[in-house]
Order: sequence, then C-alpha cells, then structure tokens
Amino acid sequence: MAFYSEKVIAHFKEPRNAGSLNDADGIGEIGDPTCGDFMRVFIRVEGNLITDVKYQIKGCPASIAVASAMTELAIGKDLDDALMLTDEDVVEALDGLPEEKLHCSVLGITGLRKAIQDHFMRYINRDSKGVK
Repeated sequence: MAFYSEKVIAHFKEPRNAGSLNDADGIGEIGDPTCGDFMRVFIRVEGNLITDVKYQIKGCPASIAVASAMTELAIGKDLDDALMLTDEDVVEALDGLPEEKLHCSVLGITGLRKAIQDHFMRYINRDSKGVK
C-alpha cells in the first residue's frame, strides 16, 4: 500500500458513508457483481439537493477509497453541481492514485451519475402518473 496516498489509505481503512439507503431516491450500478469491481450507489434528494449518499462496493482498496471520497464530494451538492463532478475531482480529493489504478476513479462518478439519472427517471415517471 506504499504507493497509495495517506488519504487513499484513510478512506480505505475507514470508508465514509458505506451502506445502503432504504427508499433511496435514486440507485446507480456500475461494474459486474459476479467478477471484478462493482459498485451500487444510493442517493437521497430533497428538492434539488443531495442530502445523503451511500454505496455498496466490491473492489480493490483504490475502488473503496474512490467510493468513499465520491460520497463526501456529492453530499450537500445540488443535482446540477453533482453532475459536474469528474473522475479527476475524486482523484484530486484523494491526493492522487497510482497510474494503474486511475480506472477506479470512473466507478465513483459513474455510479453517482447513474443514481442521479435513476432519480430523474423516477421523478418523470411519478409525474407522468399524476403523482405530486
């Protein structure tokens, strides 16, 4: 683990916001749950604000750190700002990742974006059924 930054190690050893959300407002999945890295992201949205993010992950230390850091970046952001987050933002929040682990940074932001997309789809479907 010597090639990981102190922040990566801290997020790996003590992941923030791991778990799931009952009645999540959006759920996003990325990866293959049967092999390799896999992440499921749950978001809670009030108005246009992400008030909570949880995740379940199967992956290497870098993937776990990425998921943990992504939650800290996303919580408290409005949906538009959360959609503007990039893989590079996560890497920067972790003080970098080794070159061979940069692909892990895609998990966090892609999972978050898929959860936001799911939230929008649920909202559209709810509105089309006349539910307010």
